[in-house]
Amino acid sequence: MTLKEIEQSLFRHMQKQYGHLLQQVLEEIDRTLAEQRDKKRYALKDKRTIRLQTLFGEVEVKRNYYFDREKKVYTSLLDVFLQFDGAHGVSPLLEETAIHLAVTGSSYRQAAQSLEKLVGYACMSHETIRQSIIEAEVEGHRAMEKKGRVFFIEADGLYVKRQRSRIKGKEEKIITIHQGWEKNGKRVSLVNRRYMVHQTNEPIWEAVENFLMKEYSYDPFEDWVVINGDGAPWITACREYFGDRGYFQLDRFHVAREIRQLFRGHARYRVIRKKLASWDEEGVLRELTSAIGTLEHEEKEKQLEALVRRIEEIPGCLRDYRVWLKEKGIDTTNMRAMGSAEGTMHVFAKRSKNGRSWRDAGIEAMLRAIVAIKDTLLIRTRDGVMYG
Repeated sequence: MTLKEIEQSLFRHMQKQYGHLLQQVLEEIDRTLAEQRDKKRYALKDKRTIRLQTLFGEVEVKRNYYFDREKKVYTSLLDVFLQFDGAHGVSPLLEETAIHLAVTGSSYRQAAQSLEKLVGYACMSHETIRQSIIEAEVEGHRAMEKKGRVFFIEADGLYVKRQRSRIKGKEEKIITIHQGWEKNGKRVSLVNRRYMVHQTNEPIWEAVENFLMKEYSYDPFEDWVVINGDGAPWITACREYFGDRGYFQLDRFHVAREIRQLFRGHARYRVIRKKLASWDEEGVLRELTSAIGTLEHEEKEKQLEALVRRIEEIPGCLRDYRVWLKEKGIDTTNMRAMGSAEGTMHVFAKRSKNGRSWRDAGIEAMLRAIVAIKDTLLIRTRDGVMYG
């Protein structure tokens, strides 16, 4: 016998014992509720056995079933008192664990397999887990304590394939909001970070501003916003929406990657990189413009011309936003270069892509669940309430 076998045997034994204890506790609570109930209102109909899938294994519980004379419905006082749905057959903690595994893992099937390995038997199918996420309601409001007058917004799109649709895919608009950076040892974290997925019919930047006002008590006449993103039209529309109180930057990760793809091995590559690193927008434009006609590939020439146009159309997009904030009287100490959007996309893409396609309801529910878990929002499930 190995240590692994001993550990497995003890774990299964404890599961069985605790499962029996859970059954006794639930039935004792049910007896107490029966004794203390309003007998004029709740008429005992019969006792019903439920099979509840739990982290301790399957637990059989005999509980009283009543007719509520006031509401004219049948009910279980045990279910109401402990805030779960016995008919569903899944304990709230098991459902919460399944949702976490589904959101943080790579697929519903993997979540079901991981749960089976943990509990020791197939307690929830991948389809049951999927339905739990679709039916879950996320409480999107969690008031934040405003830290200063500057809000940083990272915007990017996530292309997701669609099932059984006339369109092959759709771009999901994802926003990261924070109020700066703080150092914890060697690690740097975002202050007051929140995620937002655009799922309403209102224009994107109107939705973002409403989110800012509701969650952060943002004042559109006193506060400032710095937006970072690629040159997609829906992102650059922020310039018109926020006007003088907003500053837009082209995402430096995207620009640097595009320059690398166009100029790797080219004589001007190092010079262009240095100009970009030093926030010299005019210098970058000058080098890019003078390089037109030297790339020897027609497709690359078209891409270069498009890049030059994009930069020219958005004055200041490659300059340091901190200079702009200083001109407004804002202390920029501890402010860093923006560019967490790509990291944000990795968080969402890890779960939503990998070659799979989605129905609208499925991807919308999954994105809401990811946001809820990342932002520790309240999630109402069929079997209870959980926090991300």
